[in-house]
Amino acid sequence: MSRGRCPTVMTSSTEGRRALITGITGQDGSYLAEQLLEKGYEVYGIVRRLSTPNTRHIQHLLDRVSLLDADLLDQASLDTAVRTCEPEEIYNLAAQSFVGASFTQPVLTGEVTGLGALRLLEAMRFRADKARLYQASSSEMFGHVLRSPQDESTEFHPRSPYGVAKVYAYWASVNYRESYGLFVANGILFNHESPRRGHEFVTRKISDGVARIKLGMAKTIRLGTLRTRRDWGYAPEYCDLMWRNDPAPTAGDYVGATGETHSVEEFVQAAFHHAGIDDWKSHVELDPRFARPAEVDLLCGDPTKAKQKLGWVPKMRFPELVGLMVDYDLAQLRAHPTPAHSGGVVRPARRRAASQ
Repeated sequence: MSRGRCPTVMTSSTEGRRALITGITGQDGSYLAEQLLEKGYEVYGIVRRLSTPNTRHIQHLLDRVSLLDADLLDQASLDTAVRTCEPEEIYNLAAQSFVGASFTQPVLTGEVTGLGALRLLEAMRFRADKARLYQASSSEMFGHVLRSPQDESTEFHPRSPYGVAKVYAYWASVNYRESYGLFVANGILFNHESPRRGHEFVTRKISDGVARIKLGMAKTIRLGTLRTRRDWGYAPEYCDLMWRNDPAPTAGDYVGATGETHSVEEFVQAAFHHAGIDDWKSHVELDPRFARPAEVDLLCGDPTKAKQKLGWVPKMRFPELVGLMVDYDLAQLRAHPTPAHSGGVVRPARRRAASQ
């Protein structure tokens, strides 16, 4: 891929700066790449070699970013990638990030999400020690919370292998900052969603399922629970927070959150309401197969430090976010009708199956 530059507005402080993004093909990586290009960065992205490239989220950016083959499981490939692009900023967004899958693949989750971050820190230490690194930490590190809302001083009690791996990556980042004087910032981000969210995540299961029900393509959505509560925000706004860590005079740890909490049931209700469906309960089934061995019941963040130190303020409200996702899935399914996604999330309507 070519090393392209975005023709949009540039500023003297960011024009021509080189940024390396792991996880560039994911939700956050694709939004961050867009934002950095708009600021005039040269953007490099690390991708794993796959038989079928997964670049749908950055398809419109492929002529403006440079993609490097590397893997968080392979130290040598990370060393080569960092040496090749000589980044001034590094954003580690790659992970095995689906909490449910971490229970069935705990070792892989630890290797990628935990030790993968350590390998990238090592590549930075030896190949780009003057760069600034952003580590994508997670509210799942808090897990079984004893006080709410959670801020940067809240103790960690993770309830999944994913949360445990993120705690390891968090403390590795702090250790390298303190031990080697590297600029390493942790962003403890609470749930952030968008139309680019993967279908395995509950919010996208709901928005896609509601869209299918609205269009007569399905009858029900299967979920593991309705009672858990989360602090949900809008992904592009959280990518702006990631970038704000790097111009800061010193590296620190910052919570990214809205400060509001909503249950899965509230998300379901809002999605059906937006689609004009009143009897939502008749379309939702609880399926124990989607329940986790250890659940996180409540997460709600306090973003005061990010607001005061970085000037970051989330703007999109919960109903707008839900509506945005439902509208996107309705438009996608109208334009390109597809079978329900695997995992037993959506049950097809039997009588209409042959005609859809």
